[in-house]
Amino acid sequence: MKSQETTMSLFHGLSVFPITPTDKDGRINSDALCLLLDRIVKAKGDSENDTSAVSGVNSIGLLGSTGGYAYLTRSERQRAVAVAADFIGGRVPLIVGIGALRTDDVQTLAKNARDAGADALLLAPVSYTPLTEEEVYQHFVAVAGTTDLPISIYNNPGTTHFTFSLDLLKRLSQIETVAAVKMPLPQGQNIEADLAQLRQNTADKDGFAIGYSGDWGCAAGLLAGADTWYSVVGGLFPSQAIKLAKAAQAGDAQEVQRIDQFFQPLWTLFKEFGGMRVMYAAANILSLSNAAPHLPILPLGAADQERVSKAIKMLDELS
Repeated sequence: MKSQETTMSLFHGLSVFPITPTDKDGRINSDALCLLLDRIVKAKGDSENDTSAVSGVNSIGLLGSTGGYAYLTRSERQRAVAVAADFIGGRVPLIVGIGALRTDDVQTLAKNARDAGADALLLAPVSYTPLTEEEVYQHFVAVAGTTDLPISIYNNPGTTHFTFSLDLLKRLSQIETVAAVKMPLPQGQNIEADLAQLRQNTADKDGFAIGYSGDWGCAAGLLAGADTWYSVVGGLFPSQAIKLAKAAQAGDAQEVQRIDQFFQPLWTLFKEFGGMRVMYAAANILSLSNAAPHLPILPLGAADQERVSKAIKMLDELS
């Protein structure tokens, strides 16, 4: 089992989630995936001697929601992990999404990811029949018993239609290998209050890491003291995401506000279309991929692709 220090570092800082390019039949395009991973691995902060928490990307999240894990066959998911782990070669920690409908399939995906070289796992409770809290708890217990890789809870009610209660998060945090949670941006309260509530509820687990997704609010999360920014934009624009994350982790609210202005057109598109559609369009505009989202998800139309182009030009000013 990994040391506590190693496990904690896996779920801190900037964790970026690229798309998973495939052909029309759902087969992984290894060359395109490696091209995206190369951008991430090579991204650095302003100085090679930077000693801040975010001098580069802290981890890569493969097969997250933006990576389209739910649309890929088990064999293609296994191949994506093998390709990514081989290309990255340990230069950046690799967190792999393993969510699936059936517990036995998730256990297999967890073992496959471990054997291919993943450093950690990200688990969402995917379902068709709505799940109870006890069913989700037992699901995590069963998966955690399959491998000693550290697991991050993926709380994504927008896609899974399951929301983790504070009581359930507390129970799950007491499982030995459950080391982190990826939270949505809070609704109805500010992020400081949400984070304080989560911290208090998981205080029994030393080093339990709390991070947020929802890129437009994650700089505020880091400013408030969250451990992790789970970033869609960082999967394609890692250098710009590093700048925003560094300013937030340094507590420089004024610099965060300045940098965030360059992201605003992209945040607007994310809120309107979701990160996956926008990132596929952006990757194609940058000639990094010619892949399309998996049907029935449709690519953006010409007018909205032009909006993506303009948003990219805004980010170029941060390069």
